[in-house]
Amino acid sequence: MKSQEITKRWIDFFVSKGHTAVPSASLVSSDPSLLFTVAGMVPFIPYLTAREEAPFARATSVQKCIRTGDIEEVGKTARHGTFFQMCGNFSFGDYFKEDAIKYAWELLTTSVDDGGYGLPPELLWVTVYEEDDEAKELWLTNTGVPSERIQRMGKADNYWHTGQPGPAGPCSEIYYDRGPAYGVEGGPIADENRYVEIWNLVFMQYQIDNVRSKDDFDVVGELPKKNIDTGLGMERLAMILQGVENMYETDQVRPVIDKAAELSGREYTSAETPEDPHHTDDVRMRVVGDHIRSALMLIADGVTPSNEGRGYVLRRLIRRAVRSMRLLGVEKACLPDLLPASRDAMKGVYPIVATDFDRISRIAYAEERAFLRTIASGTARLEDAVTESKAAGTPLSGADAFALHDTYGFPIDLTLEMAEEAGLKVDEPEFRRLMLEQRQRAQADAKGKKGGHADLSAFQELLAQGETVFTGYTELDGESRVRGILSRGQNVGHAATGDEIELVLAETPFYAEAGGQSADTGLITGDGFVVEVLDVQRPIKGLSVHKAIVREGEIGSDSLVRAAVDRERRHAAEQAHTGTHIVHAALHQILGPEATQRGSYNKAGYLRFDFAWGEGLSTATRSEIEEVSNLAIRNNFRVDTKIMGLAEAKALGAMALFGENYGSEVRVVEIDGAWSRELCGGTHVPNTSLIGSLSLLGEQSVGSGNRRVEAFVGMDAFRHLAAERALVTELTEMLKVPSGQLADRIASTLNKLKATEKELDRLRKEQIAAAAGNLVGTARDAAGVQVIAHDAGQIGGADDIRNLALDLRNRLGSGASTVAVAGVSNDRPMILVATNEAAREAGVKAGALVRLAAGILGGGGGGKDDVAQGGGTDAAKVAPALAAVVDAISRR
Repeated sequence: MKSQEITKRWIDFFVSKGHTAVPSASLVSSDPSLLFTVAGMVPFIPYLTAREEAPFARATSVQKCIRTGDIEEVGKTARHGTFFQMCGNFSFGDYFKEDAIKYAWELLTTSVDDGGYGLPPELLWVTVYEEDDEAKELWLTNTGVPSERIQRMGKADNYWHTGQPGPAGPCSEIYYDRGPAYGVEGGPIADENRYVEIWNLVFMQYQIDNVRSKDDFDVVGELPKKNIDTGLGMERLAMILQGVENMYETDQVRPVIDKAAELSGREYTSAETPEDPHHTDDVRMRVVGDHIRSALMLIADGVTPSNEGRGYVLRRLIRRAVRSMRLLGVEKACLPDLLPASRDAMKGVYPIVATDFDRISRIAYAEERAFLRTIASGTARLEDAVTESKAAGTPLSGADAFALHDTYGFPIDLTLEMAEEAGLKVDEPEFRRLMLEQRQRAQADAKGKKGGHADLSAFQELLAQGETVFTGYTELDGESRVRGILSRGQNVGHAATGDEIELVLAETPFYAEAGGQSADTGLITGDGFVVEVLDVQRPIKGLSVHKAIVREGEIGSDSLVRAAVDRERRHAAEQAHTGTHIVHAALHQILGPEATQRGSYNKAGYLRFDFAWGEGLSTATRSEIEEVSNLAIRNNFRVDTKIMGLAEAKALGAMALFGENYGSEVRVVEIDGAWSRELCGGTHVPNTSLIGSLSLLGEQSVGSGNRRVEAFVGMDAFRHLAAERALVTELTEMLKVPSGQLADRIASTLNKLKATEKELDRLRKEQIAAAAGNLVGTARDAAGVQVIAHDAGQIGGADDIRNLALDLRNRLGSGASTVAVAGVSNDRPMILVATNEAAREAGVKAGALVRLAAGILGGGGGGKDDVAQGGGTDAAKVAPALAAVVDAISRR
């Protein structure tokens, strides 16, 4: 049974049981604590945790998921994969354990002809939480599964919770017995390789508190509404129904493995044990199959390669796939062959991978080309490090391996492989230590930046009293009431002068940061107190939290207040936000519909807009974007907002931010009707002329396939242009030309400067050549090697001493000879040593001599045995450094 048929049967079955079919959410999670959608239940978390009312009593979905926590295990087991599809059925206070068990058993065991999956009942095993007698009894009475095939497990395996106080409950899991060829008898407790988990049923029925670990917490009561959350691994079921050895050989992955085998000329044999001689190659091909599919789906959902966050995960997947192909012997670009194979395997379920393949492939191929360049540059650096380590008789240092990884993106596995080929070991413990330190720094930084609320219970209690009413679309000040005062996540009831607090009001005109628009600031005042609002956030949907400081007096809960937004700052932010919509529309008009939004940020007077585009914009294109934008401002287009259904908005062509989740009812912002129509919850000026003007600052790359434009608006745009005008005026006065001739005069001056520099370079080379002729006679014998050690004094750069040293080496002939030349550039000394073949045979190595000399100069250096270069900080030590080189050759 093909994967597409498996997912279709799932949806059809549960729709027939009264469930609402919910399309898969994006792989890019809307939950700020997650990079990706990691489980089928993630889009339903607000309903399962009662933060929001579910719009349906029953739901079913086939959700795209990404997990990379165990990426190193990919290809080595039958179960680990980065991209997978989770089939789920959910109940929000409707049916519970009995129906969940009945539905699962019916779908799994009903014959294929009758719409089920046709699994033999005698091959299915069940686990239940060790204290859940009710679940075991329901399995026995509703399915006929014998008691001996129902096993009890503890909290670590069969109890679900989020890791925070809130809903929780026992689980029941269904396993399939693959037979004695795959392991020992005895059920899942005995062998989870033979008995493969395919479906997990979570019975969400308790409220827990004081969560100390996965299996240590306090159950404090039952939930008022009991929920069902189940997940069936589509790839695991496909593996069983298609009769293949592992998930990589199913119909959506195997075509990529076959293409990798074809490109590498190696056979794929399904080897799963390290003892098998084909195992290493097979693991690499499975890595390729898995990672190429994951990369395809991530790019389809709007992720682009970068060095952080989601983009870093995508970059790592692509580079691991390319590296695996390299280890299979394929050094040329391979994604143009592999990616289309994955597209063809996935397009039946996800048509977007075919319709959007031009964009997807452009991003993926560019990343592969960049990585191949990385391998080339990293290889040169690695070869230098290997040479230095061999000369010192030490393993390749962990610091060198870390620098290759951190600076060049050079994978440690590739470093290990190439070092081994050179007969060297790598100091892996040091490398791992440096990597751990980097991760710890990143985690500490992320924790500091997050500034969020791990425990949201205090906010949930406030939300239970009602959502914050936002009045800021129509007013910038108004009366309200304090509903809560918090400090460090705890409700404190009151605060005094100097206290930093989080304030929740019943109604607020303050805009909470969202949709790229920065938060409002302003004042909240009342009887005897003044509170300054510094920021506004929404830690949970429906609740605006004002981060503030008490400037005067004391404020308490239930206080009557007057909330007043900083009007000038709000207006400037509205100018920027409407300006962002105008720039987006201008990009569509000039570049086409492919230039879709990838992100934005607006604050008072400034906007930043990221969009999908594969190449830099020319000066003429940037000018055209700026002109179209300012024409829209001059034309005083009306800005309208409308509330409508999501389907209606999409039918009208309203643009939405890729990867964003929207409710059934949305806010649409229009500029001159259809000229610009976007889903947006931000605030805007009522007419475009109120923006004043827009001045583009520049355009740059922000990752493969993404560009960024920045602009000032309003008075900030005026001030920017005024500053540029002042600069032009200063230059025209300095160069004594009218402004219209300024560019020509500057170009002429630069050309003259380049010509002068070229002439100086020619004269310097002539002097070096003349000096070389005179210096040959200064060569002296050092234990059978002719040596020239010369201080060139002030030099233009490293090329000067390189050219002189190589010229002198050639002039000294074929006898053993070595040349050391030092000089000073920008107050920093540098030295270069060159040896000929006869000198190297006599034991003279340039790299070792440079390290010696550079150490005396207060620095370091290195290179190969024939030519090496170094430098330092102490120019007064040039003579001792050269003398040390001669002495080392004499004493070798």
